[in-house]
Order: sequence, then C-alpha cells, then structure tokens
Amino acid sequence: MPTEPNPSASNRPAADRGAVSAVVAAAPSRRQRILAYRLLLSLAIAVFIADQITKLWIIARLPLGSYGPGHQIEIIPGFFNLVHVGNTGAAWSLLTGKSFLLAIVAFATLLGIYFWRRALGLRDRLAQVAFGLLCGGIVGNLVDRIQHQHVVDFLDFHFGSYIYPTFNVADSGICVGVVLYLWHSLRTQPARK
Repeated sequence: MPTEPNPSASNRPAADRGAVSAVVAAAPSRRQRILAYRLLLSLAIAVFIADQITKLWIIARLPLGSYGPGHQIEIIPGFFNLVHVGNTGAAWSLLTGKSFLLAIVAFATLLGIYFWRRALGLRDRLAQVAFGLLCGGIVGNLVDRIQHQHVVDFLDFHFGSYIYPTFNVADSGICVGVVLYLWHSLRTQPARK
C-alpha cells in the first residue's frame, strides 16, 4: 500500500521552504505596524494633551457654570469669551443628559476605527491627519465624560445676535478631522463612468 506524502516543511522542496521563509521574514513586526500609523498617533496624542491642558486651565480659573457678563473672561469684546460650562450631550447639546450613552458610542467609534483601519485607508498621510484629529478629540471628550460626567466646554463665540454653541479643543479636532476625511474621500474616489 503506497504511503501518503508528508506535508511537513522538512519534506517540501528547498525552493518552497525558501519562499515560505521569505514571506515570514517580510511580515512586518508589531513595532513596524504601529509605526505605520505614527502620524495618526502623534496627532491624536497632541490633540488630547492640548485639550486636557486647556480644560484643566479653565477648571482652575472659572467655576462650572461661568457664563455671561461678570462670569467669563472676555478676550475680544462682543465676539470671543472664555467660559466654563458642562455639556452632558453631543454637539449643539444634542442628546443632553445622555453622557453615558455618548461615552459608549465614543468607545465603540474608536474600536471601529481600529478594526476597520485598512478599509478606511489609514495608511494614507491625509487620512492619518484626519483620524489623528478625530481620535484625539474623541478621547479628550471621552475622558471628560468618565471623569466629570459631562464635557468641559469653554470657547464662546458671538456673531452679532447669534451665539455659536460653546465648544473645546477636542470638538475642534473632531470637526476638522471629519471634514478633512470627507474631503479626502471625495477627492480620492475613482471617477465613475
């Protein structure tokens, strides 16, 4: 009765073993895979640090609920003030009082970005800039929701009678990151025939 060939590596021809070794040797290390996203990680850390430092400064200077004449730091009269308000909702106070739900959504978003990083094209430099801003902002506001049960907002702009919703550095990172990624996605889409 003939014996079945042994599929072990030692019975493979030398050329096949060499090809397998070349593939294994070419596989990037964990460090190399992380470094491929260094721009994204650097920007995310920078946005997070800037966000947290500015929030700590505001918390030390103004009590929570400081808004309006006599309770704010006026930078440009009638246009730009520093205030200290807590937002338990999302942008424009949407979902007010749902801070825990928004924290879960933020965490799920970060996980989604991680797991779909290839599909999102995060090896591209512009995509890394966009997601670095976005992730740094998400983490900054997520830390606030966990630590304070609200997001610390302090940038207050007035345009005549219109008062723009108060925001922070993290919110700026999120908005700029989303707009930048949308622009990048539209710019890089292949032309349809």
